[in-house]
Amino acid sequence: MKAVAYQAAHALGTGPGLQDIRLPVPEARGRDLLVAVKAVSVNPVDTKVRAGMNAPEGGWKVLGWDAAGVVEAVGPDVTTFKPGDRVWYAGDLSRPGSNAEFQLVDERIVGLMPATLDFAEAAALPLTGLTAWELLFERLAVAQEAERPGQLLVVGAAGGVGSILVQLARRLTGLTVIGTASRPESRQWLQTLGAHHVIDHAGSLSAGLKETGLNEVTHVASLNQTERHFAELVASLAPQGKLGLIDDPSVLDVTALKRKSLSLHWEFMFTRSLFGTPDLAEQGRILNELARLIDAGVLRTTLARRLGPINAASLNRAHAELEGQRTCGKLVLEGFA
Repeated sequence: MKAVAYQAAHALGTGPGLQDIRLPVPEARGRDLLVAVKAVSVNPVDTKVRAGMNAPEGGWKVLGWDAAGVVEAVGPDVTTFKPGDRVWYAGDLSRPGSNAEFQLVDERIVGLMPATLDFAEAAALPLTGLTAWELLFERLAVAQEAERPGQLLVVGAAGGVGSILVQLARRLTGLTVIGTASRPESRQWLQTLGAHHVIDHAGSLSAGLKETGLNEVTHVASLNQTERHFAELVASLAPQGKLGLIDDPSVLDVTALKRKSLSLHWEFMFTRSLFGTPDLAEQGRILNELARLIDAGVLRTTLARRLGPINAASLNRAHAELEGQRTCGKLVLEGFA
């Protein structure tokens, strides 16, 4: 099968980089599905793994943790899917990724693809949709109640996770949603997704909040540059508020949270699959619920651009754009050249 992979961790533009290769088609066993991959999207985790993790000696590292495709075959213990089903999933960080014609994935972390989306539109959403759902409803424990008051500040809201998080918070909760963005196109993107207010994260977040008429927020979802904004986030949170984050700050002085009794919550979408948690199948349930909401017109895809076929040239370009940190929504590739 065709695949895109690398052997040595590297920065873009150094060494052989991502390469077009051929690998054997894997065999579905146990609870695994063998999926014929039709479209993939690219996430910051892809660039981080590529830059920091070597392939096994003599082997290849296949990236990609967002896919939509068709079930080709099922393992003997599979109970929820059959060949021919159209599915979407984010996969498992410890297994080969979706940048290959065929991929094995545990049925418990897979959902049926939204019927109203094509493969590229669907591939934009699994990783970010799961991350946003878990962050909002599990880590920050926001209630899905329209009448429940509160405010959510989303830092870096125009990216992949923010683009679906803003929609979830606006459509399924009673929170006032404030997104941060620094460019006209990203501000407009957030407005189309339903943010009540958009403020500039290049300046003071607390001052930006006050310009909207808000002095504080009950919840913060910090999606990037948490270390840079940390003091402003603490200042902007109401007493007993909640701060959730997904990035990797090198240092946080958590004692700054004590005076207000603020709580800190980390979200990592791969925790369930990496540790085989008893509630592993919850991710399949979330994906099916997201599909239902999309087909009902409550949520929309966050696909921003289709970058061409799934090959090394297109993926190198996608990695470069992600590392430039100026993308809105998701970059998607479809079909193997």
